[in-house]
Amino acid sequence: MAAHNESGRAGEALARTYFQQLGYTILHSNWRFGHLEVDVIAEHGGMLHFIEVKYRSGGQYGPPESAVNRQKFNYLARAAAAFLEKHPQYRDLRFDILAIRQPAGAEPEYFLIEDVFL
Repeated sequence: MAAHNESGRAGEALARTYFQQLGYTILHSNWRFGHLEVDVIAEHGGMLHFIEVKYRSGGQYGPPESAVNRQKFNYLARAAAAFLEKHPQYRDLRFDILAIRQPAGAEPEYFLIEDVFL
């Protein structure tokens, strides 16, 4: 597995733990529809969350949240629409971004951007 894929998987594992500690129920990780993928789909307080996770171990590429552009958000929205077609029981939803920074040897820092619209 490529290093960036391993890093992404590590970030997604941190994200699942983070959301579980906040009381979210993780429904799916890496849910796929064709070439589209949602990192985490979770439920919290009756709301369905489609969560994009961005992880950085260094600062050379800027803050992790800056990697979510309009195209990435559109992919997330299309995947969410496909998920909702298969699971029509969900009505309330939102899109969130979890940015995780973890410099070498440090504890991860979490920055949750809730209810994102691009």
